[in-house]
Amino acid sequence: MSGVWVFKNGVFRLVENPQAESEVRHGKRKMLVHLPTGEVVTSYAFLERILIGLGWERYYDGDVDLYQFHKHCSIDLISLPKDFSKFNSIHMYDIVIKNPNVFHVRDKW
Repeated sequence: MSGVWVFKNGVFRLVENPQAESEVRHGKRKMLVHLPTGEVVTSYAFLERILIGLGWERYYDGDVDLYQFHKHCSIDLISLPKDFSKFNSIHMYDIVIKNPNVFHVRDKW
């Protein structure tokens, strides 16, 4: 694994794409596009419908700050902030990696 370890609010986390996180902080916004329909993901309701169609299920672990999804056939877990305004390119790339050929991250125009 490569990336940068970041310590924030008493928690260490690995940022695999520090450039993407920097872009978010400096105003270069990204958008998640559902490739089969060409639609931009603008809400968790829309994203959840797509993920459920791909075999993902909501995972409830008691964390009130996260939406999480998992697949029975894998160890993958998608964790997203409950507040959609905090949904950023790091979360988008996580979704793209775990769902190849279904999503794409693009620059917002």
